[in-house]
Amino acid sequence: MYTSYFGLNENPFNLTPDPRYLFLSPHHREAMDHLLYGINERKGFILITGGIGTGKTTLCRALLNQLDSSIRSALVLNSYISDIELLRSILQEFGMDADPTFHSKKEYIDLLNRFLLTTFSRGGNAVLLIDEAQNLSRTALEQVRMISNLETDREKLIQIVLVGQPELLRLLSTPPLKQLEERITVRYHLSPLRQKDVEGYVRHRLVVGGSKGEIKFTKDAFARLYSLSRGNPRRINAICDRALLIAYAKESQTISGRIIRKAWQDIKGESMSEPAALPISRARAGVLTALLALLIMTIALAGWNFRQDILRIIGSNDTVSALPAAPPHPKQPRLPASQKPAGLFLDHAESLAALFRLFESKRIEQGRDSAEVNAGLITMALGPEYYLRFKKPFRIKVPECPGTSASPARCYLVVRGLDAGKALVTNAAGKDRLVAEDVLIGYGTREISWVYPYKNRYLFLKKGMYVPEVLEIQTALRKMGYTVEPTNIYDGPTFHEVLQFQKDFGLMADGIVGPQTRALLYQLVD
Repeated sequence: MYTSYFGLNENPFNLTPDPRYLFLSPHHREAMDHLLYGINERKGFILITGGIGTGKTTLCRALLNQLDSSIRSALVLNSYISDIELLRSILQEFGMDADPTFHSKKEYIDLLNRFLLTTFSRGGNAVLLIDEAQNLSRTALEQVRMISNLETDREKLIQIVLVGQPELLRLLSTPPLKQLEERITVRYHLSPLRQKDVEGYVRHRLVVGGSKGEIKFTKDAFARLYSLSRGNPRRINAICDRALLIAYAKESQTISGRIIRKAWQDIKGESMSEPAALPISRARAGVLTALLALLIMTIALAGWNFRQDILRIIGSNDTVSALPAAPPHPKQPRLPASQKPAGLFLDHAESLAALFRLFESKRIEQGRDSAEVNAGLITMALGPEYYLRFKKPFRIKVPECPGTSASPARCYLVVRGLDAGKALVTNAAGKDRLVAEDVLIGYGTREISWVYPYKNRYLFLKKGMYVPEVLEIQTALRKMGYTVEPTNIYDGPTFHEVLQFQKDFGLMADGIVGPQTRALLYQLVD
C-alpha cells in the first residue's frame, strides 16, 4: 500500500525469510562463519540455535545461496515427521526419488550412501540442513545421528546442520541423545541485534527494498524501536511495517519515536505498554544500594575535610584559568568555488543506493542480467595511489560533511569514474559532477567501498588448483602487465605473480587468491 508513496520497489519489512534482506550484524556474520567453516572443513555436525525471530531461517537460506556449486544441499523445513519420512524428504531434497517398494530404513540409507559416495568421488560435498530441529522426535534425531556415520576413512560424506530454538539444547542434553550431542563440534547461539546495529538493520532493508534515502528515521525512533523490539529482527520488521503505514497515512517521510510507539500499540493493542526493563535480583539490588550509600558518605567526608579550601575558592575574585584548548582539526583544503562538491556528500543509505544503482546500470549496458550474480559490498583500507587507478564505481568515506553542523555519522563521496586527473562524482539522484581528483584526496579517508559480484564467494584459489576461476585471475593479471600465461592451472609462475600483485597493493602476500584479492583485481581491470 505504502510502497509507491515512499518510492519503494517492494515491502522492505516483509516477515518472510528472504535471503536478499539478510543483515550481517556481528552476531549473524559469526554464525555464517561458523556454518561455512563447519561445511568447508567437513566437521560433520553443526548446531545453530537462537530465539524466535532472530533470523535463523533467513540465515539458512542465505547460506544455501552462498555455497559453492560443487556442494549439494538438502533443506528440510518440516520437522514434524517420523524417521522414515525424514529419510524420504532428504532423498527428495537431494534430487532422488526413492523406490516405492522400499520398506526398510536400510534401503533408504543405502541409496543415500551411494549418492554421497558419488558426490565425494567427484570432489564435491553434501550438506543437510534441518530447520526448526527442536520439533524432531528423539527417534528422528537418532536417525540423523545414524546418517552421520556415512563417511570414508578420513572424511565425512555429509555435513549436517541442525537449526533450532533454545529448546533444542535441552533436548540434546537428555541421556538418550548423548551420543548425538557429543558429535557436535561446531556450535553458535544467535543473539538479538545490539542497539547500535538496529539502525544499520533498518537502513539495509530500506535500501534493498528500493529506498533512495527519502525515508528518515529520527534518533528517538531508533532508540524507541530497540526498546520495544529488544533487538529481535522479526519484531523490528513488524513495528517498522506498521510505522511506514502510519507515516503514509500522515503523508510524512519522517518516522519519529511517536510513530514507532503508535505502531507498537497498533500491533499489540492500546493496553500494551513498552516491555519492562529486565528485573534486578535482590542480591544485586542490595549491592547497588550499599555502593550508593558508600559513595554518598565518601563525598560528604571529602567535602568536610576540604571545607576551608572550598570556601576560599568561593569567596575569591581570582579568575580560574581554563585548560589548554585542544588543537583544532586540520582544515579541509580550500578549493575554487567551481570545484566545491556541494550537495555531493551522501549518507550511508544514499551512497549505498547510488553504488548499487551504478552497478546495475553498468551491467545493463554490458548486456548482462544483474539477477545472475550475488552482488555485495566490499570495503578495504586503500590510499589514493591505489583507488585512483580504479575502473569501476566506488565510494570514499568522508570524516565530516562540509557545510553542515549536523553531519550524519557516516558521510561519503560516490565516484562514477576517473579520467585525466578528474573525478565524476554522483549524488543520490544519479546526477554527476566533474571535480578534481584533489577533492577525493583532500576530503576522503582510506576507507574505500565498492559493489563486487561475488561468484563462489568462499572459493580460495591455491597452487595446483584447476578451476575456471584460475583462468579469470590469470587473464586479469596479464591485463595489468604481470607476466603470467593463461593456462587455467594455478602453477608456479601464477603463484609468484599473485604474490607480487598482493605485495604491490598492500594485501597480505600469501599467494592465496581469496575474496579481497579477487575483488581488487575486479576493480583494477576493465
